[in-house]
Amino acid sequence: MLFPPSMSHCGILISVGSRRFAYEAILSPHRLILNRATLPGGEFKESGGLSQEMSTLAEVPPTSKTKREVIERAVIRFAGDSGDGMQITGSQFTNTVALYGNDIATFPDYPAEIRAPAGTIPGVSGFQLHFSSNEVFTPGDAIDALIAMNPAALKVNVGDLKANGILIVNSDSFKESDLRKAQMTVSPLEDHSLDKYRVFPVELQRMTRAALQHLGIDAKAMDRCKNFFALGMCYWLYNRSTDPTMRWIGEKFAKKPLLMEANKLALKAGYSYCEATEAFQITYEIPPAQLTPGLYRNVSGNQALAMGFVTAAQKSGLHLFLGSYPITPASDILHELSQYKNFGVFTFQAEDEIAAITSAIGASYAGSLAITTTSGPGMALKTEALGLAVATEIPLVICDIQRGGPSTGLPTKTEQADLLQALFGRNSEAPIPVLAAATPGDCFWIALEASRIALKYMIPVIVLSDGYLANGAEPWRIPKVEDIPAIPVKFAKDPVGFLPYRRDPQTLARPWALPGTPGLEHRIGGLEKQDGTGNVNYEPLNHENMVRIRAAKVAAVVQDIPNVLPEGDPSGDLLVVSWGSTAGSITAAVKAARARGCRIGHLHLRYLNPLPGNVGEILKRYKKVLVPELNMGQLLWVLRAKYLVDAVGLNKIQGRPFKQAELEQKFDEMLGIQGNHR
Repeated sequence: MLFPPSMSHCGILISVGSRRFAYEAILSPHRLILNRATLPGGEFKESGGLSQEMSTLAEVPPTSKTKREVIERAVIRFAGDSGDGMQITGSQFTNTVALYGNDIATFPDYPAEIRAPAGTIPGVSGFQLHFSSNEVFTPGDAIDALIAMNPAALKVNVGDLKANGILIVNSDSFKESDLRKAQMTVSPLEDHSLDKYRVFPVELQRMTRAALQHLGIDAKAMDRCKNFFALGMCYWLYNRSTDPTMRWIGEKFAKKPLLMEANKLALKAGYSYCEATEAFQITYEIPPAQLTPGLYRNVSGNQALAMGFVTAAQKSGLHLFLGSYPITPASDILHELSQYKNFGVFTFQAEDEIAAITSAIGASYAGSLAITTTSGPGMALKTEALGLAVATEIPLVICDIQRGGPSTGLPTKTEQADLLQALFGRNSEAPIPVLAAATPGDCFWIALEASRIALKYMIPVIVLSDGYLANGAEPWRIPKVEDIPAIPVKFAKDPVGFLPYRRDPQTLARPWALPGTPGLEHRIGGLEKQDGTGNVNYEPLNHENMVRIRAAKVAAVVQDIPNVLPEGDPSGDLLVVSWGSTAGSITAAVKAARARGCRIGHLHLRYLNPLPGNVGEILKRYKKVLVPELNMGQLLWVLRAKYLVDAVGLNKIQGRPFKQAELEQKFDEMLGIQGNHR
């Protein structure tokens, strides 16, 4: 059918067998969207060119002009204002590809300012997803497809887009005022600066309004749905079903049926737009990954920590108590655990960081598995109470979800700069075991292990995560409950011969005597204790003895730490030592370097105090040692001091994780390899 150039709306009647479909065709140069309604009795009703009974959108069979290409992996990034729903859009795309069976890694990127002006660079929010038919270790370096909702989002993110990459742009937001907010003078859609990309300008706002105008909702509500229009386009581009997101919308807006319908229609509209316009000549298919058989779910680091602590409480037979003060990026742990009250979980949102940790100390004293969660600035405020937990020798787990600093710093960006604070950031001699998670899924196991050590050794334990792990997600294989070992806990009950600081000969742990137990009354507090009796004591030799015992108790934890084995070459030219969230990018880079014939090993440390007993021996097997960190070299400092090894640091302090290419370049430099192999 040919359309007059001046026509912007028209009605079409298409017959398929015995059924007839009514369409509204909305035209602009090079663009067409078809709205469909199946009409009773095959009647074509007109009301301003659009049937009021229209409720679904056209599902036009793919044309022969569209080619489907099977690829191994793709990296996609959604970017826009914090109010554009980019995190929801990315999360829904992530859940869909995870259900399909792809391996994934995500990198949500939140704006640091809570209320940055709309359309400005500080207000840009992003969500990056790497999905593949093979094992994924990072969210990806360069991106294959970028969806930019405004000029600021384009300006911030286009530098990461591959040449010839797909660039979907909301052209409705490139007016002069939008460009000015993004500090642009000329539209990049007109100045040929985007010529090296496959650019698809789409009037997302106008298209969304056209699809939803019959619902009778206001323009602002319609505009909020444009992210689902973009999501529908991406589902079509990568051959993914809209069903999972349809179900999510139905659950999310169950009490708001009009908004439910609007979001569903926007999603369908985006999908149908691609079919009707043949906007993309190629669609992509990424087959499912061959993962270890089992039951999987998509999990973020903070979700995994929460589930790990609930599991630890169940396995120890204790109530779980969280005393916390909200702080980015740790707050989600509080949100998650507040949903587990049916599992004997108590959550307390305190008035400040000091109240949060002291409430947890009180809960531990009363016999609960007690935890407190925070980030770097909160750790600073908890310092004195950490010393109290060390002196009283009670079990406590402190989670530090690291972020960029100092001070408020980069509250929504990632960093690894709290290691020395965790190791030494307390007055006097107050050693504490320190563990660090490697991946979002590993956060579950770290929470379990930290709880086990705290309960076994009657000691506070620090868990280090960071913003990248906390907000990132991956497929996590759900373990069977019966395969997780029990965590035995024994409370002191017999008053005969009871001493509050009588030590277990193996762990040096003191008895856990609950308040109110007859005959087990004892002193508690921050003043130095007499060995054995726990009475307040100021004698010099007693103080030195207690300081050494507390240090020896932390050192004794090494008997519970398995020896570590490097991945890759067991000896060779280069050993890469890592901790925390750098595990994924380093694993990918080492695999790539070894595939090129390099003799490289990778040693990742999850226990940072005490270190595994065989670390020193492993360091000696390699000619050179590299320690990449998202700080100025803190683990590097520890390894050089403890093992006198001439290790070299690779340090990045940009609020972003390492890229695989950055690491490979450093490997080549240290190995004396010339040229670009990537």
